[in-house]
Amino acid sequence: MRLGLILGEVGQGFRRNLSMVISVILVTFISLTFFGAAILLQFQINQMKGYWYDRAQVAVYFCTDVSVEPSCNATEASADQIAAVKAQLDGTTLKPYIKHVDFENHQQAYENFKKQFAGTSFADLVTPEYLSQTFRVNMKNPGQAEIVIDQVKAMPGVEQVEDQRTLLDPIFSIMNAASYTAIGIAGLMLVAAVLLISTTIRLSAFSRRRELGIMRLVGASNRFIETPFILEGMLAALIGSVLAAGAIVAIVQFFVQGYLQQTIANTAFVTLTDALLVAPILVGVGMLLAALSASVAIRRYLKV
Repeated sequence: MRLGLILGEVGQGFRRNLSMVISVILVTFISLTFFGAAILLQFQINQMKGYWYDRAQVAVYFCTDVSVEPSCNATEASADQIAAVKAQLDGTTLKPYIKHVDFENHQQAYENFKKQFAGTSFADLVTPEYLSQTFRVNMKNPGQAEIVIDQVKAMPGVEQVEDQRTLLDPIFSIMNAASYTAIGIAGLMLVAAVLLISTTIRLSAFSRRRELGIMRLVGASNRFIETPFILEGMLAALIGSVLAAGAIVAIVQFFVQGYLQQTIANTAFVTLTDALLVAPILVGVGMLLAALSASVAIRRYLKV
């Protein structure tokens, strides 16, 4: 009987403040969608870092006739100089840190260059001798790239030694900034959702002030009076949270996996498993914020 009365009060509150309830649902939905997207973006950044950093190489570029580095003196690296670098890479000092080494000569560099810049006029201006011969070193632990760089960068014939992870850092910085922006927007909208829930609860309580007065006169406990209002906020937030969780799952399933994964096949993306992991987090956050904001509103402003 008490449960039926409480649920009846919740339904009555929904009918009296339908527009406010819809607003709570929409704001909760949008804010938690941003929040879920920010979590997934962090998953994506961590996944891409692991994927690309493991594949990042240390590139040892050799001098060419057109090199501008003072150490090259506009002179092509000799076969002996290249062999000396190879011996250093295969030596007992560096070998424990290196997975394997690939050599790219002028012609191979030219073929790769043409593939990369196919369809551009720039590709027609370059000839093989302009492109450096290169050792591409795959590390067992990419974080130890500095060991190789320190050993070979000053060797004769070497124009430049580059840790390719440095090329990835700006990309991940941009993605991190986007993630923090999404979290900021989600935080602002969650504050708006909390305020809307509080306002909705206060309006609902105000419209039923006579019933509340009677309930207090007949000895109803504060908990019994508060419960319908808290359930109103939680139910509205639950609907918004479930919609947000569904949106996150749909985005991953149809956009990330259905489009991005097919378009950019050589990159690891978040999966449906990640989305299903985020979904209950969104529902839990929505319900918790709604319960807390509704409880504070009814106690602080109505002095129940």
